[in-house]
Amino acid sequence: MSDRQLWSYKEIAAHIRVQPDTVRSYRKHGLLPPPDHVEGGKPYWYVDTVRAWVARRPGNRGRRDD
Repeated sequence: MSDRQLWSYKEIAAHIRVQPDTVRSYRKHGLLPPPDHVEGGKPYWYVDTVRAWVARRPGNRGRRDD
């Protein structure tokens, strides 16, 4: 089952335990997948997109999704 909930920088940051500015930096440097949706100029990603990215992210070291 897929999760179609959208996450902002804040939710992604909480999920991977970093500051929102770190996630913004990841996007700026091309380390974050393109947003699934943009509303009012703000990017959002589906939870499934974020989880797939986390799973293949360097330095993941087998972290589990909470």
